[in-house]
Amino acid sequence: MSVCKSMLSRNGVVVTMTVLALGVSATLAHAEDEAVYLTQTNANIVWTLLAAMLVMFMQAGFTLVECGLTRSKNAGNILMKNMLDFAVGTMLFLVFGYGLMFGGDFMGMFGTDGFFLSFIDAPSPARDFDITFWFFQSVFAATAATIVSGSVAERTKFQAYIMISMLATGLIYPISGHWAWGGLTGNAGWLESLGFVDFAGSTVVHSLGGWLALAGAMAVGPRIGKYMPDKKSRAILGHNVPMAGLGVFILWFGWFGFNAGSTTMADGSIGYIALNTSLAGCAGMIAAMITVWIRFGKPEASMTMNGILAGLVGVTAGCSELSPFGAILVGGICGVAVVVAVEFIDTVLCVDDPVGAISVHGVCGAIGTLSVGLFASPDFGSVTGFFYNGDLSQFGVQLLGVVVFFAWAFGVGTVCFKFVDSLVGLRVSRVEEIKGLDITEHGAEAYNGFQIFSVE
Repeated sequence: MSVCKSMLSRNGVVVTMTVLALGVSATLAHAEDEAVYLTQTNANIVWTLLAAMLVMFMQAGFTLVECGLTRSKNAGNILMKNMLDFAVGTMLFLVFGYGLMFGGDFMGMFGTDGFFLSFIDAPSPARDFDITFWFFQSVFAATAATIVSGSVAERTKFQAYIMISMLATGLIYPISGHWAWGGLTGNAGWLESLGFVDFAGSTVVHSLGGWLALAGAMAVGPRIGKYMPDKKSRAILGHNVPMAGLGVFILWFGWFGFNAGSTTMADGSIGYIALNTSLAGCAGMIAAMITVWIRFGKPEASMTMNGILAGLVGVTAGCSELSPFGAILVGGICGVAVVVAVEFIDTVLCVDDPVGAISVHGVCGAIGTLSVGLFASPDFGSVTGFFYNGDLSQFGVQLLGVVVFFAWAFGVGTVCFKFVDSLVGLRVSRVEEIKGLDITEHGAEAYNGFQIFSVE
């Protein structure tokens, strides 16, 4: 009897100790999982925040490019427009832009909640990432309007541009953005549901801005002296090529945040995406330089710089899907295309685009989006792969996206420009344009004492 009691006692202790051990093990496993989750979440927050800062810094790059490629008498006006795009765009994105783009889906067309940061819950790691994601998306929102700034430079009323910037960042960009990117918050739009791929925005951001720029340049008309009576184009040179070149380097630097940051996750893919981004920019520069050298007999600087931007825009859609050699191919194609497009738009369509924004962002953004359907690697990691399993169905979806975004941006953009023109007028007077927008629109020169006119 005492032996049985002794055995039961020992067995009870063993069972109890086993249960306790399992409990401790489960607790430790849970704590380990929690630590891994918090570490990854915080790493994602840091990386996404850093990428957002890089994208915000691209505003400085856009400003320098646009200033350098236009005349000195309008430099202050361009600076004001680029600052305005970011400040107003961020505020509008806070009020309703984010909600339209990422809120609860309505028939695949637009979001219906998340306005005024209403998606923010009680403090938590998930809440902290949501805030960071909002900030990352807000710096994207200002880019589309900034693209328009260059195409309508040197002859557009500042008050009219304010209204256009508000419409672009507050309505046009977020509504179409929902179609392709709403799924990032679990609210996929109709185009994304069809399988449309645009990883970081060749079409969602760049082509949209490029087609808005086309609508704007057509609505406001060419600068005085740009076209002769026989429609022959006359070059109006920018005032500071080194300034524009510095702007291109800043944009190239910021593009690593634009593309690699679109993972919103700190993992191994960011290095691969950065590699593809840089290779495409290099290929675009070389291809554009060779093309312009053959076409005009000289390796002209501004066109070569646009080749870099063209390659970067082109690879943005497929930077995570293309192989490195695919990225080089896409960048090279865009480098050639931007030279051809700039000349075609200037001399055939007679559309005055001072900085080549339509060609760089609109045309090359479309090419880059289509390239995903042709050159994406089947395993999304092949070093040498080019073709998307020989399946052109993806190309069809990409083509649909390109066409839809063109129709939306150019169509609605044209209506918006006409609306603004009817309210306040788009264009400054002939005298104001000749004097320069720095003096006539803002009452001060960017370069004090450099102009021959005064405020009188």
